[in-house]
Amino acid sequence: MTKTDLIIIGCGPGGYRAAEYAVKHGLTVTIIENKHAGGTCLNFGCIPTKCYAHDAEIGDCSDFRRVFARKKHVVEQLRNGIETLMMQPGITFVQQGKGFFKDAKTIKVGEDEFTADNIIIATGAHAKLPPIDGISSKCVVTSTELLDFEHIPENLCIIGAGVIGMEFASAFQRFGSNVTLVEFMNECLPTMDSDIAKRLRKCLEKRNIKFYLQSSVKAITDDSVIFERKGKETTIIANTVLVATGRVPNVKELNLKNAGVEYSGKGIPVNENMQTNIPHIYAIGDVNGRQMLAHAAIFQGFRAVNHILGKSDSIRFDIMPAAVFTVPEAACVGLTAEQCAVQGIDCKEYKGYYRTNGKALASEVSEGMVKIITDNRNDKIIGCHIYGAHAADMVQEIAALMNCEITLPHFADIIHTHPTLGEILQDIAINR
Repeated sequence: MTKTDLIIIGCGPGGYRAAEYAVKHGLTVTIIENKHAGGTCLNFGCIPTKCYAHDAEIGDCSDFRRVFARKKHVVEQLRNGIETLMMQPGITFVQQGKGFFKDAKTIKVGEDEFTADNIIIATGAHAKLPPIDGISSKCVVTSTELLDFEHIPENLCIIGAGVIGMEFASAFQRFGSNVTLVEFMNECLPTMDSDIAKRLRKCLEKRNIKFYLQSSVKAITDDSVIFERKGKETTIIANTVLVATGRVPNVKELNLKNAGVEYSGKGIPVNENMQTNIPHIYAIGDVNGRQMLAHAAIFQGFRAVNHILGKSDSIRFDIMPAAVFTVPEAACVGLTAEQCAVQGIDCKEYKGYYRTNGKALASEVSEGMVKIITDNRNDKIIGCHIYGAHAADMVQEIAALMNCEITLPHFADIIHTHPTLGEILQDIAINR
């Protein structure tokens, strides 16, 4: 039996960054990964989709085999880097092994056993397949399988217009697919500001991406998708169907009952320190179902390690920026005006437009809008929502300011470089 200070199950962003952080602070770590270092984000999610988003944006889509090969190279390069990182002194890296609980302090991998006083579960999530007639059809894929395609689907139907669906729609339309999105909700990206989501959808519709909102899929055949919208049944041709209807935490194969850890189909409940109901067992990232974002997993891992070390931090999980890497991008942080209304917060919404910005016009990216939300009681910035070029970068500036609880008048006094897209944000503050 091998003993270390900390065992981490899962070598995705949350797991490997927690391992690196723990070792830097004097702990010894065993990290267990049953597939590839980097987890879903690196191998089947964030990074490969951003490779496609990049090639789609620059218009270099004529040779998809080259696009596919570049994506594969980037993934392998980063994966090798993580594997090297996990070989540093203080880390025992157990790869291609499925870890599960023998008891509350012991993890088994095959015939090997590992023990530690603290354990972090970072096993991520997998694609959710809804109970639709024909869901097992040969034309149905998840994002994992679609990223392995070495050809461009002629007719691609995407079920679900959330982040995953929108990013694949944007990229594959540029690659040459005829793309249709079928979404059950009233609008795409239902967790984002509704106005921003609508404007982004309109941009994609101008590129001949077809949207069917308020639509319920009834059946899938080998070459079509059948759905109902406002009582009318419609059939569309699709030789490839991407199911992008959410993700499910990976909890079933961990034998959590052996450790007494509570869980459900929604994940493993945790407190603000990422502790489960068993205090020395933590759960971070997608597996706890709180915020299914790679950067959320990373900082949840930092919080868990800090708690193990007895170290305080000022991480704000209520300020969580997020982005959608379509063309153009969309990004957000904090509250929307709609959420403020529900929560009884008296807020004010300020808008700015890319078309008034010199850098946007010079760079031919004049399509876009910015919203900044403030609390009327004290002028503090409590939200920002953007669609347009470099939206993710611009939202990050506001996220940093929100962590410092800066007011809009204070922001107006911060000098911005000219010409930059960031001046759109500053102009909103100045002209409030």
